[in-house]
Amino acid sequence: MTVPPATRTRGREAAQALAAELSKLATLPATFLTLGGTFVVNLILAIAFTNAGLRDSTGTRSAPDIGLASIGYGQAGFVILGVMAACSEYVGGQIRTTLTAMPRRALQFTAKHVALAIVVLPAAAITAASGVALAAGVLGDTAAPVTSGRVAGALGGVTAYLALTTLISAAVGALVRRTLAAVVVLLGYLFIAGPLLRDHVPAARYLPDSAGFAMWFPPAEDAGAVTPVHGGLLLMAWTVVLIAVVVLGYRRWDV
Repeated sequence: MTVPPATRTRGREAAQALAAELSKLATLPATFLTLGGTFVVNLILAIAFTNAGLRDSTGTRSAPDIGLASIGYGQAGFVILGVMAACSEYVGGQIRTTLTAMPRRALQFTAKHVALAIVVLPAAAITAASGVALAAGVLGDTAAPVTSGRVAGALGGVTAYLALTTLISAAVGALVRRTLAAVVVLLGYLFIAGPLLRDHVPAARYLPDSAGFAMWFPPAEDAGAVTPVHGGLLLMAWTVVLIAVVVLGYRRWDV
């Protein structure tokens, strides 16, 4: 069957847009500096949590639980990466050059997020796995027994959570267009507003951060608890809706 020329042209344009966005991410010094710094900081925090586990200060000797406890803090690095990936082109007006080369804004915006996901997914997986491996190695025979399915599920949940959080951060960055302002808003929500809401508002379990945490922490023993599957679906829904809203505005905004 012959592929229509328009289809070939659209497909080639999409491939070129993705290649361009991947190239920009790869040549942005902040990309690997942020990912590398996040990896190191996460390992340092994982060591601290593991030492606390050895002293029975964590309430558990489960390697996945202890090794992934640092993600609650390490996620800040992925938030910063998402914001910088979105806002870097607004510094000096480089976004005008990008849109001249890729005038279809929805395609350019989508390509940027796909490229970001391609970069972030392996980085998130390595960051998560390193903490669990470190905890398992240090705890040794004293670690609580866990099934391979539990470990795989926790690592998969954390990887997906960090990737989706990065995409949400990029969308917020594109909405705000200011790196510092976007970072302050997102970190303020994750570390201040989010925990306060979880403690006082039952419906907060459906917000992005709470739904994301449910993706790797075992659900509480109550009928209304968000399961890992439901948490993943909720966070995906938040991500898609936010990106769609920003795309609609992005197509009309002046740059």
